[in-house]
Amino acid sequence: MISFFRRALTSWPALALFALVLIAFAVTSIDPSWINGRSSGGTQIATIGGRKLSANEARQRTDLALKQAQRENPELSMAAFTAQGGVDQVIDQLISFTALEAWGRKQGISASDRLIDGEIASTPAFFGLTGRFDRGAMQAALAQAKISERQLRADIAGQLIRNQLLSPIDSGIRMPEGLILPNASLLLEQRSGLIGIVPSAAIPAGPAPTPAEIEAFYKANIGRFTVPERRVIRYALFGENDVAAPAAPTDAEIDAFYKANAATYGASETRSIAQVILPDQKAAADLVARVKAGTAIADAARQAGGEAITTDIARAKLAENASAAVADAVFAAAQGGVVGPIKADLGWYVVKVDAVNAKAERPLAAVRGEIAESLARQKRDEALSTMVGAIEDAIADGASFDDLAKERKLAIVTTPALLSDGRAPDQPEWKAPPELPLLLRSANQMGTDDDPVVETIGAGQRYALVAVSQVVPAEPAPLDKVRDEVVAAVRADRTAKQARAIADAILAKAKAGTPLADAIAQAPIKLPAPAKAGARQIELLRNDRPAPPPLKLMFGMKKGEIRLIAAPNDAGWFLVQLGEIVPGDARNEPALVNSLRDQFRRIASEEYARQFIAAASRDVGVKRNDQAIATLKAELGGQGQ
Repeated sequence: MISFFRRALTSWPALALFALVLIAFAVTSIDPSWINGRSSGGTQIATIGGRKLSANEARQRTDLALKQAQRENPELSMAAFTAQGGVDQVIDQLISFTALEAWGRKQGISASDRLIDGEIASTPAFFGLTGRFDRGAMQAALAQAKISERQLRADIAGQLIRNQLLSPIDSGIRMPEGLILPNASLLLEQRSGLIGIVPSAAIPAGPAPTPAEIEAFYKANIGRFTVPERRVIRYALFGENDVAAPAAPTDAEIDAFYKANAATYGASETRSIAQVILPDQKAAADLVARVKAGTAIADAARQAGGEAITTDIARAKLAENASAAVADAVFAAAQGGVVGPIKADLGWYVVKVDAVNAKAERPLAAVRGEIAESLARQKRDEALSTMVGAIEDAIADGASFDDLAKERKLAIVTTPALLSDGRAPDQPEWKAPPELPLLLRSANQMGTDDDPVVETIGAGQRYALVAVSQVVPAEPAPLDKVRDEVVAAVRADRTAKQARAIADAILAKAKAGTPLADAIAQAPIKLPAPAKAGARQIELLRNDRPAPPPLKLMFGMKKGEIRLIAAPNDAGWFLVQLGEIVPGDARNEPALVNSLRDQFRRIASEEYARQFIAAASRDVGVKRNDQAIATLKAELGGQGQ
């Protein structure tokens, strides 16, 4: 399964943020080709509380999810994404989102325009050169993505409603110590034993394969020697150097910008705070007392079953997120002060002021150059965005790749026939240019009859007009071209089979009572003696390196048991004997216990959220069109017409 997507869809905070991630991702890198429509575009794939969910909407969200997953795995294609269950998860997620929003609206929950404005203003994709919200940047980004402001606001409103429903689920969940301590101790359990190996490389290669063996192996394993589908890609790069230089900002424009952004250049104050929200007033009051007595707020929050969230925030934003009373108290407190408990919509707030960050006013004379540069950049961006829009409009009107490249005087690059990962098997010496990986995401899904598309490169300062001029179907490589590979594969297959046979014989002797070291020494070939090895279970969970398969196997074995496991990449076979099990004791490991408690609490909150969403879905009513979903998946997976 796609690791990124599995993580993105199995945590309720991720559920709460995923739609906004898609929105922010959409306005910076969406491929608008879905808007052109495909065969099942108008089909309804589900009805949720009276709202019809179209295949086009599901396709758009799938495109976005794929692009996000490709940030971890650039070689991931839509076909592979579909085959690995990505489309199913997107559709399930979209139905859940819609059902939860419908249920919330049914209960009278809404999102104010002010709250929506705040989310838009804090979206980095809409920031200008000053690092602040820039309406011009937002309009340019939405125009590029072909998303209307109304659609953006509707998406954000729905997500804010979902957040209001899901956020309270995470408050006040406590996990019993009787569950945490035994599981923490299991992580400290240590196992050790012996590991032997029968490496394939130790097996004599034997006589050279005969022509008959070579041909038979080639035919029996034709898939291993088949060259996948390839594409010849044509593209033309363009950017701000391809648009006419806009006029320099005037004094009037600079003055107007300064006045419109008075909040940016005027005196301001933010505060670095740590806030805890608890459902119970007494628990919140106890937390205040502990913090004032010297306990770190993070530790005090954890003891109370909550979490201290640190942030830098302005008064208006805090009033919007919590309440005016909370904001007034926080901004009246001195640095180091603790305020609360104060009641707000989400519960009782306790806030510690870690720092007061004051910024003096900057006069126009001091920032005139900065503003002029920002306006000049904005004008260049708008001119480039206009060019992108004009090219996309021309594509929609039927203009070809060659017509557009000639009209815009763009240099055309033609690649060799490329695999989906950008390699050119017919020209192995060919070096892929740095922009190619970003173009493959769309090119790998295109055919020769498809319209060209415009792809964004980098941060949106460069673009590429992309088309596919030839699709070379997958076909077996001729035997004479891969004969050396086939010979090597035949030899490897021989040694792998012999290594397995030797490993099986050693295993049988060891199970019959022969010590593992003696059974290995009696093998018909010289093998290394078994080595002692061991680890604690927690050491196998490290993210910076994969756990060795033999050590992982030990934690699923009984004491004294011997098992066989394949070495990676057909390198041979491991013989694993578990010798000793030392139980762990986490009573003196408070950091581990606290970490595991937090993980269990998150798991519990995720399960509560899933159950809540399921109940909301039943209440509003969800009807899936399985046939339409199957058709959409077939199209996205490359099996449609």
